[in-house]
Amino acid sequence: MIATATKRRPTQVKINAEHYAQLLAAVRPSVIGSEAEYERVNTEINQLLKKGARLSPEENRLLELLTWLVAKYDDEHYQIPDAAAHEVIQFLMEERGLRNKDLEPLLGSRGVTSEVINGKRKPSKPQIKALAEFFQVKPTLFLSLD
Repeated sequence: MIATATKRRPTQVKINAEHYAQLLAAVRPSVIGSEAEYERVNTEINQLLKKGARLSPEENRLLELLTWLVAKYDDEHYQIPDAAAHEVIQFLMEERGLRNKDLEPLLGSRGVTSEVINGKRKPSKPQIKALAEFFQVKPTLFLSLD
């Protein structure tokens, strides 16, 4: 007997079209074009989240739609610029209460450590690897685009 693989389709949750239409009519979701609309949609999201696991399939579908609209607005209006390597290092050091001398074993001499931390020198590949292991983050975090 030959075993055959069958493709499983993702289970589709049945949506009551009438109930979903009522929710859409009440909330009136649309592309967010202002801070006021952004706040209104976030308020709707928070109201739905308060229900937790008690969300109906229709409410869950609405929550997905509203979350997508907010994410789209965030991407277009709140872009976070990439930080320079030394800024990332400074932030991680501050968060952990570290001083320059704590990174000397990773970066080299006191002078080299100071230059890397203050942005006067970019970290080398071995230094990036050591920093990533030490701070337990991805090495790409220390790759500056400047």
